[in-house]
Amino acid sequence: MNNKLGKALALRKNGNHKESNELLSELVKEFPDDALYNYQCAWSFDILGEEEKAVPFYENAIKIGLPSKDMEGAVLGLGSTYRALGEYEKSKETFLKGMELFPDNHVIKVFYSMTLYNLKEHSQAMELLLKCLINTTNDNEILSYKRALNFYSDKLDQTWK
Repeated sequence: MNNKLGKALALRKNGNHKESNELLSELVKEFPDDALYNYQCAWSFDILGEEEKAVPFYENAIKIGLPSKDMEGAVLGLGSTYRALGEYEKSKETFLKGMELFPDNHVIKVFYSMTLYNLKEHSQAMELLLKCLINTTNDNEILSYKRALNFYSDKLDQTWK
């Protein structure tokens, strides 16, 4: 690992977000085609609450290509950042691609459900959240209702009289 990258990540871990961001920004200027530096730089802008500045770095990292685990993080970061900026359609598109690439990633699905909520697609958002809940929880009381929750997850507007 590049010494500067290691230092930047250590600074971030210790809560020195501004200093970490400065080092990562320097690395991207020096190596603009390095996907990992772009991804880490984007993440550092997100931590600072500077989402608009994060977007081009996430986009570059994804376009250049990342190892699988980092790609998951970059897709999640970009989709979430788009949502935070009110760019819901871009967020939706990003999360749909992410779910296609990483179908077992429940975090992407949960963040996608927030985007669906923002797009007023409430039924689909709730269905996704309920399915994530029943597929990931260890809570025995919730699990005892797994069958019912799964059944109702896509029938929330339906009534039986």
